[in-house]
Amino acid sequence: MSVVSPAEPRGLAPVGFGPAAASLLDDVSAEILDLKKKLGATILAHYYQEGEIQALADITGDSLKLAREATKVDSPVIVFCGVLFMAETAKMLNPAKRVLLPDLRAGCSLVDACPADKLERYQERLRENGRKFQTVCYINSSAKVKALSDWVVTSGNAEDIVRNKVPQGYEILFVPDKHLGRYLQELTGRPMILWDGSCMVHEIFSVVDLIKQKKEHPKAVTLAHPECPQNILQLADFAGGTEAMIKHVADYKAPTEFLVATEANMMWELQRRYPQHTYLGVPGITCSCNKCPHMALNTLEKVRDCMRDGAPEILWQPEFDKAKEVLARSLLNPPATAPVQPAGD
Repeated sequence: MSVVSPAEPRGLAPVGFGPAAASLLDDVSAEILDLKKKLGATILAHYYQEGEIQALADITGDSLKLAREATKVDSPVIVFCGVLFMAETAKMLNPAKRVLLPDLRAGCSLVDACPADKLERYQERLRENGRKFQTVCYINSSAKVKALSDWVVTSGNAEDIVRNKVPQGYEILFVPDKHLGRYLQELTGRPMILWDGSCMVHEIFSVVDLIKQKKEHPKAVTLAHPECPQNILQLADFAGGTEAMIKHVADYKAPTEFLVATEANMMWELQRRYPQHTYLGVPGITCSCNKCPHMALNTLEKVRDCMRDGAPEILWQPEFDKAKEVLARSLLNPPATAPVQPAGD
């Protein structure tokens, strides 16, 4: 079980570190802030980053918020503390800016679950069989998959896209997250063809432990991300993406216990904003808390080093041209007034 300590103000070492470790973190943090000033950089951090990284960020958020905020950044350099597909999204929406990622190995199990060549072959088979569909891809996908899609969604805008932007009369090929797709299918009633992919973090929450937690904390409110399997969502009092979780928690004024079924670092931001509450992480089947190993590849030292060295940098790739169009249409523009011609037609 994971219980979050009270959050520290942005820019300070997190609670729980000894004096020597805290001093080291403070030294690295000071270097990052100095480099940020020299470069004129803006640091973006996902809610699943460690607290000490979120504390230094200019903007924290989920995938949708960070994608939108990246387009408003005036600085010439964006340091993206997240995973590769997020940094690529920032680059596609900001071609003229330099986008740095602390560790290029920071990938995503959902990206790996849907190779672009496999998706393209499957789309072609569907067309050969006379299926009328549009492809909706979760933002947790490669740029090549985005380029093959009609729409890109995050957990924050997925319901709107499925309800209001995919024309009626079309099936929806939803890739790559089967759990989010199933959740949206039940929510909207739209027919879907679900790709067999899942998030390695949200896939392994323990139903047995969650039931036990709910018995031990009968007044607790259970929050679950829609990337979770159906058996977890059925036990949740509220299902939604990370921004939706924050808004939901904001409605509780009196001290409340929350059972949180999403990546464990999300609780740092919840505690920072609403410290009157208690946040208990739902255990995974193999460990006491669920942390994304890809997100964990980013460290304060790597943030400093990428700013110092100007690398790793996200460079423009050929598939970014088409993917950028889909991203902008899906994440930045108002609802479409006319049907979008399905990708590949």
